[in-house]
Amino acid sequence: MALSYKKDLDKYKDLDEDEILSKLSAEELKQLETALEEMDPENALLPAGLRQKDHTAKKATGPFDRERLLKYLEKEAMEYKDREDVVPFTGERKGKAFVPKQTPIEAQQVEVTTLDPELEEALSSATDTELCDLAAILGVHNLATSSQTYDGTGATEGYNNVIKGEKMNPVFDEPPNPTNVEETLQRIKNNDSSLTEVNLNNIKNIPIPTLKDFAKAMEKNTHLKKFSLAATRSNDPVAVRQQLGTTIEMEIAKMLEENNSIVKFGYRFTQQGPRSRAAAAITKNNDLVRRKRVEGDL
Repeated sequence: MALSYKKDLDKYKDLDEDEILSKLSAEELKQLETALEEMDPENALLPAGLRQKDHTAKKATGPFDRERLLKYLEKEAMEYKDREDVVPFTGERKGKAFVPKQTPIEAQQVEVTTLDPELEEALSSATDTELCDLAAILGVHNLATSSQTYDGTGATEGYNNVIKGEKMNPVFDEPPNPTNVEETLQRIKNNDSSLTEVNLNNIKNIPIPTLKDFAKAMEKNTHLKKFSLAATRSNDPVAVRQQLGTTIEMEIAKMLEENNSIVKFGYRFTQQGPRSRAAAAITKNNDLVRRKRVEGDL
């Protein structure tokens, strides 16, 4: 369904939306705004700065002259006298100025270590490989520079402890949902016996009136068992209308007690009485399913 929807949108790529909107009259723009409100009542598809309606299209309450207003404000500002200070500032400073203490910096004394002439001669004539081996034995890693360490290990082989990174496997995006929304809605309305499961997950372009039509069509459908509606535009105004109340919840609990096939019911009761009766009914139905399975195994 999503692929066919994209193909239908290709013919609208070359249209100029600004030109079309400029040709509409005020009444037609009002009708377009009303239609958009029905499709998106919460303005979830609009940027945050454009969700507020324009309330400036109204008649002026009186004559307005900008130049005259500016001259009046400038005149009032020049005639208004500043309030005189009760205690004028004389520039006198009181108290002592804060002077931070300067702590003397002690120079670090570096101890000069002298080696035996034989050791100095051996170190000066040692190769990079021998210096690396000596640093490894003594555990002094800063005895040789990085270039000496690299030369000592051999430039052709490189470091032996370097781990070679593996090539990452590409992760492809999930394919779009191929469900045909209009065809599925019509099959639900016709109570198609072969349609027992509907998956509308991740279809973002389903209009809100269509979602309401799905809910209304399932009232008379007797064959549909599973209806998935995740990651769509089914927000709170569409999915939840209001609390059902004690009377309706008691009716739901009574219907669950009379039904022996429902093993799972995804509604959270707000009252304790209907909640307990519904839980007992669901437990009884699951127990019946377990008994049938045990008897079938015997």
